[in-house]
Amino acid sequence: MINGGTIYALATASGRAGVAVIRISGDQAGPALRSMTGREQVPTARRAVFGRFLDPANGEELDQGLVLWFPGPDSFTGEDVAELHGHGGPAVIGATLEALGRIPGCRLAGPGEFTRRAFQNGKMDLTQAEGLADLIAAETEAQRRQAQRQMNGALGGLYEGWRGDLIGSLAYLEADIDFPDEDLPGELLARQKPKLQSLAAAITAHLDDGHRGERLRDGCHMVILGAPNVGKSSLLNALAHRNAAIVSSQAGTTRDVIEVHLNLGGYPVVLVDTAGLRDSDDLIEAEGVRRALARGEGADLKIVLYDCAETPILDEQVLLLAGHDGIIVATKVDLADQAPRTGTAISTKTGLGLDGLLSRLEAEACRLMAGQSGPSLTRLRHRQGLENCRDALLRALDEVEGELVAEDVRLAARFLGGITGRVDVEDILDVVFGDFCIGK
Repeated sequence: MINGGTIYALATASGRAGVAVIRISGDQAGPALRSMTGREQVPTARRAVFGRFLDPANGEELDQGLVLWFPGPDSFTGEDVAELHGHGGPAVIGATLEALGRIPGCRLAGPGEFTRRAFQNGKMDLTQAEGLADLIAAETEAQRRQAQRQMNGALGGLYEGWRGDLIGSLAYLEADIDFPDEDLPGELLARQKPKLQSLAAAITAHLDDGHRGERLRDGCHMVILGAPNVGKSSLLNALAHRNAAIVSSQAGTTRDVIEVHLNLGGYPVVLVDTAGLRDSDDLIEAEGVRRALARGEGADLKIVLYDCAETPILDEQVLLLAGHDGIIVATKVDLADQAPRTGTAISTKTGLGLDGLLSRLEAEACRLMAGQSGPSLTRLRHRQGLENCRDALLRALDEVEGELVAEDVRLAARFLGGITGRVDVEDILDVVFGDFCIGK
């Protein structure tokens, strides 16, 4: 990530649009704005004014639109920020960006650089920046709500509160170490350990969330499994409302995993079709079976199909594959002589039972991703930091020497600070902001 200078970028999506927003941030934002509009002064702060966009090199008019000025530190980045709201044609956008690039001290922004500057200037912590990225990427209502809470500081506030408690305890512990001859309250170490124990329990409870937040952010994986020709691909197509997978009477048509992304009751679901499970001498099909079983092992929910027209009595292998929490589905019920006794009966040909199965899948998605009363863990980075913090606290509780207790508490505070960015975290900044679009 390149630092320094005044940056600019297209802040709206590329391509043809009615309006395009170009954002400028840095100490040269004001001079750049005056050069691009021919104005002697920048406009009144936070008030849109109409103006012409000019090429500073020759005064040629490039576009017309609205101009906004946000003086620092009261801006998104904490720096002086200007915005040009013009027309969204590719030629107009390209000419405006090229003109900005010819202004001394201005350069094109890197991915996420506007948000990174906001973080570096204290406008948000790392969890809020990640929440903003998740909000931009949100595809379902549940994802939007989770990202909005995180962007508003719910997660960072919780961790900073814990970190503040640790720093408070650390102050007493270090005072006892540094000033042993002073008249300090007795048994400082004994007084702090119950607080550390309570905090360790709170972090453990926060970690014991069933990965709901991460699942909601990335999507719940539901994997369709079963023998060849039981209707796995037909079910995938029916739930996706499109022909995402090839359907054929020939066994072994599907040889690799096929994914479709669904919105089930406001929750994101990745539905996965897999190869039919059987022994095969065909190396490609055997690899497909191996991948199917691997995806099933890592699935949040297994949907196991069997052909009730061909196999009226449920195969023991189906029960074993589904386990205690999988969903068993009896397919081709329209061809069966009698209704199956086990599983949700469906026919993808007639549509029988599909609404009921869909309702059950929506309920499962809600069960797997809802139910969080407080801020949710959304990233592996958070979970690893919290696990390290908890482990440091547990070590501190087992120590009897004040110096060792203080060192573990100091480490615990640093692990929490690493999540929100309150310590030196240069090595993770590029990872956090590298997923952003250029203009954000």
